[in-house]
Amino acid sequence: MSSNQPRLSASSDQPDEFDSIPDLPRPSERRWTVRRKAAVIEAVRGGWVPIEEICRLYHVSVDEFLAWERDIDQFGVAGLRTTRYQIYRLAEANRARRGIAQPRSGPTLPE
Repeated sequence: MSSNQPRLSASSDQPDEFDSIPDLPRPSERRWTVRRKAAVIEAVRGGWVPIEEICRLYHVSVDEFLAWERDIDQFGVAGLRTTRYQIYRLAEANRARRGIAQPRSGPTLPE
């Protein structure tokens, strides 16, 4: 069975929740794109690779990886973009300064 074939659980013939290991970026890649960050997060969350191994392999701190997870949970994949990250942080700071609660529907662009 190739690595891109769906894994079958031992108890049934149905594929697991995470069908196959995501295509991970090469360790030599210099730039982190949204797609590469998302693939690494998916690999850890799917149980394919431990977080410690990802951090060692890609020279990423645990704090940075956890920040990526937080951003994808809070803002979706677009939250992994550096420019989006800056906009979201600025919007959060503006709301905090004004004493406005964070909206549940997602971030808004700064005024």
